[in-house]
Amino acid sequence: MSHRLFRKKSVDQILHDTQKEEGTGLAKVLGVTDLVSLGIAAIVGAGIFSTIGLASYEGGPAVSLLFVFTAFACVFTALAYAQFASTVPVSGSAYTYAYVAFGELFAWIIGWALVLEYAVSNTVIAISWSQYFVSMLEGFGLHIPAWLSMAPGYAYDAVEKMNQHGAAALTAIDQHGLDAFNNAPRIGGLPIIFDLPAGVITFLVTWLVYIGIIESQKASMIMVMIKVAIILAVIFGGIFFIKPENWTPFAPNGLKGVLGSVAAVFFAFIGFDSISTTAEECKNPQRDLPKAMIYCLLICTVLYVAITLVLTGMVNYTELNVKDPLAFVFKYVGFDHMAGIISVTSVIAITSALLVYQLAQPRIWMTMSRDGLLWKKFATIHPKYKTPSFATIVTGLV
Repeated sequence: MSHRLFRKKSVDQILHDTQKEEGTGLAKVLGVTDLVSLGIAAIVGAGIFSTIGLASYEGGPAVSLLFVFTAFACVFTALAYAQFASTVPVSGSAYTYAYVAFGELFAWIIGWALVLEYAVSNTVIAISWSQYFVSMLEGFGLHIPAWLSMAPGYAYDAVEKMNQHGAAALTAIDQHGLDAFNNAPRIGGLPIIFDLPAGVITFLVTWLVYIGIIESQKASMIMVMIKVAIILAVIFGGIFFIKPENWTPFAPNGLKGVLGSVAAVFFAFIGFDSISTTAEECKNPQRDLPKAMIYCLLICTVLYVAITLVLTGMVNYTELNVKDPLAFVFKYVGFDHMAGIISVTSVIAITSALLVYQLAQPRIWMTMSRDGLLWKKFATIHPKYKTPSFATIVTGLV
């Protein structure tokens, strides 16, 4: 029994199992540029438009150096992933690496941990996308009822908080949830509350992932180009409004303040590992995956450092405790129209991150199924689109 739990697969075995499906497997179409765009899509999500402001507020301009140190730490993880991905060019990511190194039991645990990670991430990102989308529409004078743009849990939590602590204890988000509960249509006395924007974007992204890796990559590339262009516009446009005195003192809250931003800064780098799940769709995974991971980290680090220096140079760091710092600093200097552009870019950034995470999860399931740890149906490859079709559909539903 213990032998079965800890049995390992050799690299040759795994590659043999993958090659048995040659002709019915995934399409090998991705190069370095494609992988880099997917990596940037996953990393540069909403973080650069929101959490980077809080990090700057806590640590001051010195947070720019924290991004460099954090990227340096992430490089070691990236190199480990790159080594594994080039040695075992299979779509299972850490699940497959664990199967080779530690055996089936550890692989099973890590596989389900990855599935849970991507499932939770997809849900949170979809809800976040809905909030940004609703906020963007309101900026253009369009309104979606609260009961149509909120997860039911938020509304019920607000009602419970109201009943227990009274109206004085409600935050703005709680009040929004209470409005959704009170104004929602009812069937048999039960309020109908659901997050329509989150459901729609999840359906559209799932459909895109289903119809092909080429289509997904092209969509990702377009979204990455748009958001990087806007970020560069913010950087180069903001340079003209920088006041060097705002950088003094460079670490106003000392080392404690800088280290208080570690969580937000690390969060800004999450996602680069997701491109390892596309290993079977790479033209040359041994060469391209290591390069792509390092390039992703380098590009994103430069963008993060530049954005942090521009933000803290345009306004004093004490002003940056806001949810939309990029829009705020341009309003501060009188460029209100940039706020609308940044709002649209935030939605695009989150969409691209959702696309990559939605792309990764079914490939984990597919690989686990191929190894006999999941129902074989999850390993089904669409004959036309060359994608893990059944696993993709289940991912969208979950």
